[in-house]
Amino acid sequence: MESAAVLRTQSPRLSQIGFSGEPGTPFLRWFANGLERELFGNGHDRPAPGDEPELVINFTDAERPRPYRRKAQGTFVIGVIEVNERPDPERLLRTAYPLLVRSLSNLLIYITHEDGETLTHFVTLEQGYYTVAGARGDEHEYFAEVYRRMAPLASSRLVINNLFEPDLEPELWNGDEITESLFRAGKRLNDMDLLPTAFPIADILTKRDFAHVKRLFGIGGLSYGNLSARKDGKRFWMSASGVDKSNLREIGRDLLLITDYVPEENAMRASVPPNVEPRRASVDAVEHWSLYTEHPEIGAIIHIHAWMEGIVSTTVNFPCGTYELAQEVAELVRQEPDPARAVIGLKNHGLTITGRSLEEIFERIKGHILPQVPME
Repeated sequence: MESAAVLRTQSPRLSQIGFSGEPGTPFLRWFANGLERELFGNGHDRPAPGDEPELVINFTDAERPRPYRRKAQGTFVIGVIEVNERPDPERLLRTAYPLLVRSLSNLLIYITHEDGETLTHFVTLEQGYYTVAGARGDEHEYFAEVYRRMAPLASSRLVINNLFEPDLEPELWNGDEITESLFRAGKRLNDMDLLPTAFPIADILTKRDFAHVKRLFGIGGLSYGNLSARKDGKRFWMSASGVDKSNLREIGRDLLLITDYVPEENAMRASVPPNVEPRRASVDAVEHWSLYTEHPEIGAIIHIHAWMEGIVSTTVNFPCGTYELAQEVAELVRQEPDPARAVIGLKNHGLTITGRSLEEIFERIKGHILPQVPME
């Protein structure tokens, strides 16, 4: 098996940048020019002719948020939408989040104008947002701040490829005592109101766009949080991507036995029953793999979109499913006095909690969970 030390050694990378759509207003043309200068000034470049960009800035509009159609899973998209209004802060997320989904973006830059004030809101897939002011002030400082917010997407790589092996032992086709414990844990998270309702992307996307997302990523909805438990020294059971975490029953669909990370393929390997069309592994599988591999004493891991006071946290909000997020979490767990009892904050995202068992994790977090993740 590849050593978990791999997650400590790869150097940062700079994505190749592409632009899509038409900046249709004077402000958006100014924004596009300034953003291009900032990106290329920080060392990014355009892809070679015929190559897919790794990060696309997609200018679209609120009335018809046209998506950029990725040709590869590893392409991140940042949507840019400008509106001449300033929604109430309580309603901004409800207004902007469907636009993020409809434009198939990983991040939405939602620019609002009202009474001479311009605000730049960054809306995330985790259903949060944070705001940058100053578009009418110091131009250099403004674009430096915009780039800082984009940098995690512009310098990371997804680990979402899967290698499914139909070699799961017959005695595990219907699960075991560990999958039963995951079923109970998922129901408990639901009872604690820690499983936000999966976002109904099928109701928001057109049939064509939904088919594109399903074909590219193998998901049927946006689902938040995940949980896993060690099977043995090399393998662990984990909730699959886009499933109902409160009803983890079907092996190969709701739960997958993850067996390895394959760096040459940048892929997670899973063992599944034959004659089952498996769901994709959770995007966080590489993070869980690194922790189980390095720390044999870890028996279970829960990831929730919630918070706790007094915890250490990652300093960069790398996207879910990226090598860089797994690398940063692995380093913080490594520094904990007891890696098997760690609570790590993921900036603007949530928590990764390790334990010797799922039950032990629940006992430790009881009464300490804050439902709102701080956004900054």
